[in-house]
Amino acid sequence: MSNMFEGNVCIITGSSSGIGLGLAKELLRRGAVVYMSGWRETNQENLQITAELIAKYPQKAFSQELNVGDEKAVSEYIAGIDAKGPIDYMFSNAGVAMQMPFTSVDLTTWEKILSVDLYGVVYCVQTVVSVMLKQGHGHIINTASVAGIVPLPYQTVYCAAKYAIVGFSESLRYELEPYNIKVTVVCPGAVTTQIFQRDIDYKVHEELPAPKEAITIDQAALEILEGVEEGRGILPITDFARAMYENIRTDPAQNDAVMRMMAEQRRQQFIAQGLLDH
Repeated sequence: MSNMFEGNVCIITGSSSGIGLGLAKELLRRGAVVYMSGWRETNQENLQITAELIAKYPQKAFSQELNVGDEKAVSEYIAGIDAKGPIDYMFSNAGVAMQMPFTSVDLTTWEKILSVDLYGVVYCVQTVVSVMLKQGHGHIINTASVAGIVPLPYQTVYCAAKYAIVGFSESLRYELEPYNIKVTVVCPGAVTTQIFQRDIDYKVHEELPAPKEAITIDQAALEILEGVEEGRGILPITDFARAMYENIRTDPAQNDAVMRMMAEQRRQQFIAQGLLDH
């Protein structure tokens, strides 16, 4: 097991649950100093895990509430950590999901999704880049989604945000390379997180079963950190995400067939729910 992260300072947004929590647990286990943050976490099990991490790793595990959609709050949060010493890794992981017919999407939905999934990443990166340029090193890891590399049907707003993150991260990777700053964009497929239970207002809307191919947050963390260690640019996580990423380049017809099948399945689902007429 690599000791690459031992003693290094890692910031993880969206770490009160899901992939972020998995990353926090694994990084602390590997000896990193981890600054966790989340927003409006109400799940008692996740709150308990966070509390246990702080107790188990004194002076290495820290946690506070942070709304990544608030530029001023993000800037002040990162500046406070910077004042204590170098920031080695920035995991911009916070995100919310959306699945609905585009005809049901209003501007409020656009604003809620983009404020977290796009601008939440931009605010973190904008602040931490100046810190990493000053210290002469760093690694930025932005969480996008498989929805940032293939056009998942009925996730139009989510795809728009995640495609933007992939393009943003890839462009930034080339710009920052001469300054010893690496950039990785993570594109997970299905992971067993509360993303299947929350709507965009962070309230339980409808508990959906996780896809059968979904992996655990702990497995996702292991795969992500392996890719970070290797310095990879685009990092698809789960077999489905890797297959779709490969199909884009080698078998676009197969990719198209999968998307059409998913589109029809979800169309029928929304018809049954009364969200589409036909």
